[in-house]
Parts: sequence; structure tokens; C-alpha cells
Amino acid sequence: MTNTVNVSPAQAQQDVPAWGAVIAMTLGVFGLVSAEFLPASLLTPMASDLSITEGMAGQAVSATALLAVAASLLTATVTRGIDRRHVLLGFSVLLIVSNILVAFAPNFVLLLAGRVLLGIALGGFWTMAAATVIRLVPESSVPRALAIMFSGVSAAAIFAAPLGSYLGGIIGWRHVFLVASLLGVLTLVVQFFTLPSIPPRGRATLGTLIAVMNRPRMKFGLFVLVLIFTGHFALFTYIRPFLENVTGVATAGISGILLGFGVANFIGTHIAGTLIGRSLRLTLALMPLIMGLAGLGMVSFQGIAPTAILVAIWGMAFGGVPVAWSTWITRSVPDEAESGGGLMVATIQVAIALGAAAGGLVFDISGALGVFSIAAMILLAAAIAVAIGLRTGPAK
Repeated sequence: MTNTVNVSPAQAQQDVPAWGAVIAMTLGVFGLVSAEFLPASLLTPMASDLSITEGMAGQAVSATALLAVAASLLTATVTRGIDRRHVLLGFSVLLIVSNILVAFAPNFVLLLAGRVLLGIALGGFWTMAAATVIRLVPESSVPRALAIMFSGVSAAAIFAAPLGSYLGGIIGWRHVFLVASLLGVLTLVVQFFTLPSIPPRGRATLGTLIAVMNRPRMKFGLFVLVLIFTGHFALFTYIRPFLENVTGVATAGISGILLGFGVANFIGTHIAGTLIGRSLRLTLALMPLIMGLAGLGMVSFQGIAPTAILVAIWGMAFGGVPVAWSTWITRSVPDEAESGGGLMVATIQVAIALGAAAGGLVFDISGALGVFSIAAMILLAAAIAVAIGLRTGPAK
């Protein structure tokens, strides 16, 4: 997920860049996104251990996303008078507690409770992440600082799912979440010693968010964004059951395929920058088109080698989605880019919830093939919608 902001000279207050604090924010991104991704690689053993269906276990992803939506919309208002250092430290504490709860959850209810706490930390952190980082460095260093922080997302994509799958086969899924909690402890310690006091500033109100959302082109763009992320997370949440039950991949093979997804995702992020320079609209349409075709390919060609290649292609295409849509937000609402970025965060979390929840229902009825088929069609519909109706100029 990417939040986009406009930077004014008044926003960056540090004369000397606080790179240690920027690294601390990057660790926060990595820890939160890793925890968000882990169920995708551990869904089967989690469901088996808790005596629930894989579809029901997938609802843990939905719970995280739903609370992240609420947190992304309410955090700025609820914490308006609190030092940002303390708020960010609080989110790291929630990350630790969440992973510990999941690790020791004896039933589905406590599993959900842990994921709810993660959702609050995830949505709240993303709401203020970019706005915090641009206050840690001089204006000239802001692009580099933001790039460092958002590299935590790519790192999580590369390591979290494949490493989670690999370690889960060795030490069990519960211990994987305990390892994730230790990462949260490391993040908390680094943040405690590096984050300076960051007094709160006036933030956009809920009224501003609603006003921006009601702009005609924003409504359509956010709707398409929901389609893209719904399709993607329906695929991603149930990738392990698909690989195991349909393709017949062993645990070690799953780790390798997910690693390929993460590496391709990182590459796709950089490719998107070049494509956007040529045509933003083409880039916005091309990404879901490739993802949808890859999904249909996985349904049609179920060998291990073709699946591994198609998963990598899907990962590369998805790598460009946050970059392209962040650019679209900036161009569509240049006067309210920060509010637009907040809406993007909330929209993505809604889509994650829809993708995981709807995917779980479909999975319990028609299995992984049904999930992948429907998700691919949703992605292709999104590509058509972009090609036909999305505009990339300012939304009036």
C-alpha cells in the first residue's frame, strides 16, 4: 500500500536528516505488512490446527482489513492532540500483542481478536506514515526518505510469505507468528531510541475526505481500485491452497514460488515508473489486464512450471499497481493529495476484506479453482473499466 502526499517547504522541519528514525519507520512498515501477509502462506496449517475450514481462516484477513479501514479514517481525528512519536510507538505495541495473540490462539475467536489489533495498527500507521517521514528530513531529502520507507513493503513481499511458508514447515505456524512478534519488539526498540518528538499538526477532517471522495472521477477511480485489489487479494489469500490442492506443489516448492512472486513484485515496481512516464492510463489498464490473464492461465495450465512463471508475472504486474494509482491520486486531486492518499488506503483495505471474505465463501463452495476463476474475471473487468472510462486529469 502507498500513501501519496504533496510536500511543502514548511512540512520538512529537520535541518539534519534523522535517518535512524526513517529506518525505524521502514521497520514498522516491514513488520506490519509482513504480519498482514503471513496468513496467505500459512492458511492450510492454521485452519487444520484450529479445526476450521480454510475459507473461515481466510476471514482473519478480512478482519484485519476491516479494522484497518476504520483506523485509516479515524486515526487522524482521534489522535489529533497526541505526539506522533507516542502514537507510532503505540502501533508497534499493538503489532507485538497481535502476533502473540495469534500465536497462542486456541480458537478462531482469539485468532480474530489478534488480527483485529493488527488492523488497527496497520490502518493507523499508514495514515500518518508519509506525513511523519517528511518531517524527519529536509525537503531535499524527502523523496529518498519516502523511497526508503516504502522499500519495507517490497521487502515484506519478498520475504514474508515465502519465509513464513518455509519456517512454518519447520517450526510450525504458531512459532512463525512468535518470530513476527520479535520483529515487532525490535521495531519498538529502534523507534523508541530514534523517533524524536513530533507534535501533532492540523490534519484533514472526515468532512474533507468525504468532499474529495464525492468528486466524480474519484468515485469511479476508487471503484476500479476496489475491483483490482479485490481480485488480487482473492488470489493471494488462497494461493497456498491452490498450489497444494490444484497444482500439487510441496511446501518447499510453495516457498520458492512465493519468493518468485516477491522478487517479481519488486521488479514490477521499478518497471511501472518507466511505463507511467510514457502513459499513466496505459499503465493503469495494463497491470490488471496482465494479472487477470495470469489468473486465467493458472486455472488453465496447472503444471508446476507454468504456475510458477504465471505467479511471477502476476507479482510483477501487481508491483506497479500502488505506484500507478498513487500517481493517479496525485494528478486527480492535486489540491488534496494527502486526503486522496488516505482514501486510497481505506479503499485498498475495503478491497482486501472483500477479496478475502468473498474468496472464502467461493472457496468453501467450489474450491481454489472457483476463487481463481472469479478473481481473474474481476481483474479483467477492472482493466476494461480503466481503458474505457478512467481519466487521468484533475478531478473537478
